[in-house]
Amino acid sequence: MKKINIKYCSKLLFTLTFLIFSSLLISCDEQLEDNSFDVDDVLTVNVSDSEVVLDERFTESTVTINWTTGSNKGTNSSISYFLEIDKAGSDFSMPLEYDMGKNQFGFPINYKTLNQILLNTFNVEPNTTQELEARVTAIFADSSVSSQTASTSFVVTPYLPVTSQLFIVGDATPIGWDISNAIELVPSTTKSGLFTYEGLLSPGNFKFPVNREGCWCQDFYTQDPTDPTRIIHNIAGSGDDIQWEILEGGKYKIEIDLLELTFNIEESEEPLFSQIWIVGDASPSGWNVDSPQEFTRTSNPFVFTYEASLVPGDFKIFAGALGDWCGQWYRPLVNGQDLSLTEVEQNSGCEVDNKWTITSEDQGRYKITLDTFSNTIKIEKVNLYVVGDGGPAGWDIANPAPFTYENGVYIFNGELGASNPIGEFKISKFKGNWCDGDWINPATESQSIYDSNFILTHGCDGPDNKWQLKDGEAGSYEIMIDLEQNIMTITKI
Repeated sequence: MKKINIKYCSKLLFTLTFLIFSSLLISCDEQLEDNSFDVDDVLTVNVSDSEVVLDERFTESTVTINWTTGSNKGTNSSISYFLEIDKAGSDFSMPLEYDMGKNQFGFPINYKTLNQILLNTFNVEPNTTQELEARVTAIFADSSVSSQTASTSFVVTPYLPVTSQLFIVGDATPIGWDISNAIELVPSTTKSGLFTYEGLLSPGNFKFPVNREGCWCQDFYTQDPTDPTRIIHNIAGSGDDIQWEILEGGKYKIEIDLLELTFNIEESEEPLFSQIWIVGDASPSGWNVDSPQEFTRTSNPFVFTYEASLVPGDFKIFAGALGDWCGQWYRPLVNGQDLSLTEVEQNSGCEVDNKWTITSEDQGRYKITLDTFSNTIKIEKVNLYVVGDGGPAGWDIANPAPFTYENGVYIFNGELGASNPIGEFKISKFKGNWCDGDWINPATESQSIYDSNFILTHGCDGPDNKWQLKDGEAGSYEIMIDLEQNIMTITKI
C-alpha cells in the first residue's frame, strides 16, 4: 500500500487556505473603493436658446441655462454650484444670484419670469433686444480645490404685458362716456389677456380703456381699421380712434383677447331685463324710481304686462337698476306719442326723455303689454263684458254685453236669464276670439250668482268656471267690479 505524506498535505492545505483568504480580502477592498466623486470635467455653460423673443401667449415656455460638472481634481470632493445672471457688459456688478446646491446642472426660467426680470430688474424697454450673461461658479467642499467659473451669453427681447383690468366706455354702454364709471370686463381665470362683457348696449359707439382714470390719453383698445374683428392697442391714446358701433340696442356678449388681438360680439338670446317698472304721475308709481310698481313677466320671458288705472299725466317704463334717472328706459319715439301706436325705443340716459301722455279724455284702466324682443308695445283700455247664455248677448264673444266704466268701477245693469232662466255666464276683458285675453271667472264651477268671489284667468288656460242661474233667479241685476281693490258685488234690482 502507498503511504501518504501527512506533513506534505498539511502544508498544501495551509497554502490553499491562505490563497483563498487573500483573494477574499482583495475582492472586499475593490468593492469598498468609491470613485463617484472623482470627476475630471471642464466646467462649461450653455443656454437652450441663444436668441429668444418672449411671447406672452406662451408664458410657461422656458429658457434653460445648463452646465457641466467641472473637475474636483481627483479629490472626491462634492461640488456646489452658484448661478449669476446680469446684463452683458456689466461685469456681474449687480447680478441676480441663485444658490443651486449640489447635483444641479440646469436652471429653467419660464417666459413670464424672464420677462419680469428684464422689465423690472434690468429696466429693459419692451420689444427691445437685450444681451444677458449667465455665469456659473463651481465651489468644492475640499478647500484644496479652487473654485471654477464659466459663462455664456444669450439675447432676449421682452414683451409689454397686457393689462390685468379692462373696461368698456361709450354712449352705447349704460354709463355713456363717463370714464370714471366705466364698466369693468370679467377676466378669464384660465387665459391671460382674455376678457368678457355681458350686458346692455344701445345704439352708439364704444371702446376699451385699461383703467377709470379721467385722462383720455391713457391706453385704449380700439378697432383695427382693416378688420372689425381685430383690435389695435393704442398706447397713451395714440393711433386712430376707431370705435365699434351698435346699430340696434340689445343684450350682447363681447369677448376680447388682448394677446391674439381679436374681438368677437354676439347678441344674446336672453331678454335684456328680468324686471321692468312703470314710472310717472299718470301711474300709481308717481315719479318714484326707487320703488315703482312692477310689470308682470309672462310665460314668454320677453313679454311683460301691467294693468292699472291711469290718470291725466305722463309715464314711461323703467328698466335696469332702480334709482337711476339716467339709467335704462323704454320710451316712445316722440314725446306724447299716440297711445294706439306700437313703436317703442329702448335707450338710456337723460338727453332724450320722451313720455306717453294720458289726457282727461284718455284716463281709465289700461293693460300695457311690452314685448322686449320685438320692441313693440300695446296700450289698451280694459273693458269688461258679460259672456254666456245667462247674459244678454249669449255666447257671442265677438259682440258681448259691455260694462260701463265710472271712477275706477265697472258697472253692468241688465237682464240675466232672459233667454235661458238657468243659464250661465262669465266675464271677459276682451272680445274677438276665445283664447285672446283675460277672464274673470267665479272661484268655483256653477257658482251662485250671489257669491261674488272670483279669480282671474288667461286665454283658455282655465279653470273655466261660470256663474249659474237657478230657477226663479232670472231678472234685472247690477254687477259692480273694482279691479283695483279686487271687489265684486252682484245685486238683483
